[in-house]
Amino acid sequence: MSHVVSPIREHLVDGGKSYHDVTHDICKQVEGAPTKEWKIAFGVSCVIFAYGAYCLFWTWWEGIGVWGLNKTVGWAWDITNFVWWVGIGHAGTLISAVLLLFRQKWRTSINRSAEAMTIFAVLCAASFILAHMGRPWLFYWALPLPNTFGSLWVNFNSPLVWDVFAISTYLSVSLVFWYIGLVPDLATIRDRAQTKASKFWYGLFSLGWTGSAKTWARYEYVSLILAGISTPLVLSVHTIVSMDFATSVIPGWHTTIFPPYFVAGAIFSGFAMVQTLLLITRVVFKLEDYITIEHIEMMNIIVTVTGSIVGIAYLTEFFIAWYSGVEYESYCFINRATGPYWWAYWMMMTCNVISPQLFWFKSIRTNLLVSFFLSIVVNVGMWFERFVIIVSSLHRDYLPSSWAMFSPTMYDMGDYIFSFGLFFTLFFLFAKFLPVVNMAEVKAVMKGVSSNYPHKKSHGGGKAKTTTH
Repeated sequence: MSHVVSPIREHLVDGGKSYHDVTHDICKQVEGAPTKEWKIAFGVSCVIFAYGAYCLFWTWWEGIGVWGLNKTVGWAWDITNFVWWVGIGHAGTLISAVLLLFRQKWRTSINRSAEAMTIFAVLCAASFILAHMGRPWLFYWALPLPNTFGSLWVNFNSPLVWDVFAISTYLSVSLVFWYIGLVPDLATIRDRAQTKASKFWYGLFSLGWTGSAKTWARYEYVSLILAGISTPLVLSVHTIVSMDFATSVIPGWHTTIFPPYFVAGAIFSGFAMVQTLLLITRVVFKLEDYITIEHIEMMNIIVTVTGSIVGIAYLTEFFIAWYSGVEYESYCFINRATGPYWWAYWMMMTCNVISPQLFWFKSIRTNLLVSFFLSIVVNVGMWFERFVIIVSSLHRDYLPSSWAMFSPTMYDMGDYIFSFGLFFTLFFLFAKFLPVVNMAEVKAVMKGVSSNYPHKKSHGGGKAKTTTH
């Protein structure tokens, strides 16, 4: 009997893999000893984390006066970094939830890493909120809880409070979605475990998974429910973050285009960061057969589309500033492009609008080195976008006597370095102790190319029980 093989799905898993090959290839970095490369990378991230932790401690000890803020520029480095990290956290939920609902098979090899990146990025964003509080031990005052010290409640009209609600909800749902997706793979590692400690811990977190038909049915049912809950969060979280600016009356901020513009920018930067991490992961863990050129190309297409939307938003801002006839709006945007911070504006335009257009060419879209370089360029550009929005709108006030420039101090930069140390330390720990590719979903995709793999002899070593396959 002849089999018809889909030409699209054929590229999602290369190398004619069998089920056992998938299990062995993905489990080996969890079960084996840490590689030399992993130890070096983890050591570097820990050093960066330690230096950043010192800077963060000193910020709390001395107060936020150690930052380069002044009377005119009250929000600068910290809120720039906060919005940037929240944006990076968007791609994980989009890849996992939205593409699951649309039955996009190419999400299977990349959703696990993207979900983990989401959680770590949101934690990094939260670190800037805690740093900005000055008294982080009172963080619970931002929650809508009855206050035992008197009739003190949060200001429910403030978008800063909406941020707390939106981001805590986003983190909670993303964490549950990520963990539920891990359960079948944790059970596979439990069944292959060689030590009592591994068998105990992976067994504990696999929640007694048996691999029965009923278990799988419930797993898929819960995944769809969580995807349905998560999808609105993709739009709501960065919409609410944009309202921190849009509900103010400061020229350059008071605009209704911010919510869709921020959402597109968040997906743009999030996919670029996923691209960066996956291109490293596929080489370090030798997962080229699972994270294929097809995956890289699809993500580059999304980067091109969202980058084009962001470019249209930039032009729309200029048009509305002119069309409104409000001289302060016009001055704000002209000052961005030609004023003292012109270099940041044009860095933003080059990285975010011009560079993604290179992906219109398939030869560039499928080139791994160029994709890696441009993914970093995009995130540099998105950081400058937030910097331009915040600083260039504030440093020129209505009174020329209050005009001021912002310059970051070592503690501004140190707190930013802390977030990178935290992010990469967590990501390397995740990559070592948990499977970075969703084995169960990759195997589900392989059913579309079943003409030869079940009869193919396994290349991998070790034993694998079939209960969790």
